[in-house]
Amino acid sequence: MSGLTLQDTPIAGVKRIVRSPRVDTRGSFARLFDLDVLIAAGWPGAIAQVNLSVTRHAGTVRGLHFQLPPHAEAKLVSCIKGRVFDVAVDLRSASPTFGAWHAEELCAEHGTALLIPPGCAHGFQALSDDATLIYCHSAPFAAAAEGGFSVQDPRLAIDWPLPVQGLSPRDAALPALPAAYPGIKA
Repeated sequence: MSGLTLQDTPIAGVKRIVRSPRVDTRGSFARLFDLDVLIAAGWPGAIAQVNLSVTRHAGTVRGLHFQLPPHAEAKLVSCIKGRVFDVAVDLRSASPTFGAWHAEELCAEHGTALLIPPGCAHGFQALSDDATLIYCHSAPFAAAAEGGFSVQDPRLAIDWPLPVQGLSPRDAALPALPAAYPGIKA
């Protein structure tokens, strides 16, 4: 038994993952990654990189980031401390939900995660102080393939639960999604 339940979201390929920990008097045990289950859900293969993100203050927003082909990556985002509002934006040119966003509240207490396919941008807002995320990436980071859009883009109209604050200089300078943006071709 994997202990992972995958649930569809309104964006094809973006999956909410619920972990079912085994709990006893000693504590708990939960599976964070199951290659067979995730490949069946669209994960492209092995993990190429794992990153840890700690966001000190509630309200801080990071994103919206993505990698362009041939370095496009799937992400498995898990919250291991605190709570975040985790957002995926569909940038795939052939997708019927191109330009749409979906968010899930991820929290350590509930063991939820978000599986984000290649061609989607990712960002999040910390809903608690010291929110901590682990990201599994299907491809290594390639600086030349990095892209991003503004978290306050009126075209995307992401409904952040708290006032946006704490943007890095890089994220604050990201452009809005252009009206004629062709999308990412897989």
